[in-house]
Amino acid sequence: MHEYTSAFRVWGLSCPGFLEEVSRARRWTRDILRGSPLAEDAELIVSELSANAILHTASGREYGSFHLAVAVSAQVVAVSVTDDGGTATAPKVEHQDQDAEHGRGLDMVSAIAHRVVVHESDQGHTVTAELYADARLGGGHLC
Repeated sequence: MHEYTSAFRVWGLSCPGFLEEVSRARRWTRDILRGSPLAEDAELIVSELSANAILHTASGREYGSFHLAVAVSAQVVAVSVTDDGGTATAPKVEHQDQDAEHGRGLDMVSAIAHRVVVHESDQGHTVTAELYADARLGGGHLC
């Protein structure tokens, strides 16, 4: 790592709540993580979490948006998507039938990530998925 950068870097992106912005969020994540063995998993997670924000919260309404953060260290890549809220319940894993068309996104994210945390605030929900460079670092799947 360059001598003028810290061992931990964080990038942020705000996107309007349009479905076409999911591909922009995915490309942005891929560019940040270029060369990382965790890039592909992170890109898939960003795609799922961004689409969920748009489809299931106020982020997909007129003037809605979602916010993406990517934090990178030598040991961990953490991707967070924050929505605009507007739902009565926080996102949760729902184990759906494999043929179900909806409701499997967060379940898939929790299967890929080493740890998934959902944080609820007055402004919305933030779902953070952590990927560890060394899977032995452990962690729970959903908090």
